[in-house]
Amino acid sequence: MSFAGMRSSLRTAARQSGARFQSTQASLFASSPKTANATAATFAAISVGTLAWYTSLYGNPFLQEAKAESAADHGLHPPSYPWSFKGPFETFDHAAIRRGYQVYREVCSTCHSLDRVAWRNLVGVSHTVTEAKTMAEEIEYEDGPDSTGEMFQRPGKLSDYFPPPYANEEAARAGNAGALPPDLSLITKARHGGADYVNALLTGYVDPPAGVEIREGLNYNPYFPGGAIGMARVLYDGLVEYEDGTPATTSQMAADVTHFLSWASEPESDQRKKMGLQAVGILSALFALSILVKKQKWTPVKSRKLIYNPPAAKH
Repeated sequence: MSFAGMRSSLRTAARQSGARFQSTQASLFASSPKTANATAATFAAISVGTLAWYTSLYGNPFLQEAKAESAADHGLHPPSYPWSFKGPFETFDHAAIRRGYQVYREVCSTCHSLDRVAWRNLVGVSHTVTEAKTMAEEIEYEDGPDSTGEMFQRPGKLSDYFPPPYANEEAARAGNAGALPPDLSLITKARHGGADYVNALLTGYVDPPAGVEIREGLNYNPYFPGGAIGMARVLYDGLVEYEDGTPATTSQMAADVTHFLSWASEPESDQRKKMGLQAVGILSALFALSILVKKQKWTPVKSRKLIYNPPAAKH
């Protein structure tokens, strides 16, 4: 149906609804004014609510404009990958988290920050206490003031957060041709598709199709909204050397760093799942116990038989 036809049908339906409402209102006023007023208010509330609901979903049908859009305007929908942490009973792969941190540190940290993750978060997940302390101490953090009121530099501690690659937002834009690299702490939560989107974006760089022009300084990636992305392809086979000997292919590095970023966005995920299973088990046991107690307490009450013996008649 065309837009003009849809608008005409909506107007016709509105007129018919108005006529029915007027006839109903007249009959109600003839019977009882109080009932008529209450019913009229109800009809008005329902009509306004229905119109608001329709407008919130589809917009105003009298103000809509015809638009020609393609899937590239919103980004190609990423495929679904079989992540080990995807289901309610699955957990993170800690070896993948360690490899993903290595990819982030050697490749991604030059442009992207990870402001919400501290060195202590790595302990017991991907690194030991000694390893995390050693990595933190390699970074100089500004602290103070000291007893003389001056700021000073000190080695990092486990309580410190990952250092940003740039001093401020202006410096980040200046180093990336005006584009601001997003912080990756919550990137899998902030993007539609989550981990699937991040992995597809890292491995989705291709040449633009015929008829698509990308201006200088941008790169074509069908998974990015609009197709033109400022970040160039950064993952290539053999770019890093994994400690455990895993082949560092492009897809492997993308999957590992996506695994790491998924953990960074929700470090307590495994603990929450564990507590959820425990809560379900405890509540199930309590529910079964409550049924048994209920039966024990109420069975004598519900099964008892009441007999009425009327008093003997007096003569």
